Amino acid sequence: MGLFDFFGGGGTPADKAAKLKAKATQKYGDAAARQQALQKLIDLKHADAVPVLLQRFTFVVDPQTTDAEEKAHVFDSICDLKDDAVPKVKAFLTESEKASSWAVKILDTVLPPADMIGVVVDELKRLGANYTRDPEKKEVLLHFLDGKQDERIGPVLIPFLNDMSDDVKMAALRTLTSIKYEPAREDVLKLLAAEDTARRVQTACVTTLAETGFTVQGYREKVEGKLPEGFTIDKSGVVKKRGS
Repeated sequence: MGLFDFFGGGGTPADKAAKLKAKATQKYGDAAARQQALQKLIDLKHADAVPVLLQRFTFVVDPQTTDAEEKAHVFDSICDLKDDAVPKVKAFLTESEKASSWAVKILDTVLPPADMIGVVVDELKRLGANYTRDPEKKEVLLHFLDGKQDERIGPVLIPFLNDMSDDVKMAALRTLTSIKYEPAREDVLKLLAAEDTARRVQTACVTTLAETGFTVQGYREKVEGKLPEGFTIDKSGVVKKRGS
């Protein structure tokens, strides 16, 4: 019997996955034991193994090459399950604060583009601008939508301009810029003009205005006082980089 031989025994795939979880998610100790457990989960070729396999993305092991190889193998095995894996991966994306980038990557590999955008938009709606201890998931989801053209995207971005995390605000601004969603113009201007907006977020707002061509109508005086060096407002009310 080799290191990665399939394990026998009775029980449902869910039962077998539960028994393997401790070893498959063992960060320290014998790497071979963890790898054997992961392979047994993979060999189940069943959706009930997916929640345990996904846990492998939530921690890092040394050396980095081993970590990368294990995660790549798990990623490929989940993708091989195709539609069968989707409900489990979607549940993980909703329930877990960690490894959201891997969940998005798997779903993006398996799902058609329009369906994938729907998953991300729905999750952003669920999250909203409410406080989260780790804003990384919001950033991952917002970055995924960057540059994609779909009528569902623009409206879901606006609430994140009021998120408690400046990084999330800036991710929302970058995505708004990439799709040039004009209905967000006034929200961007309000964020720029607010006294409690961080300087780096203000700069991101100005960049959004300059790259989209949104006018500063109704906010010209306030915006002029917030412009960083190198930017100006032309006669038509469009923010420009000096010399451009």
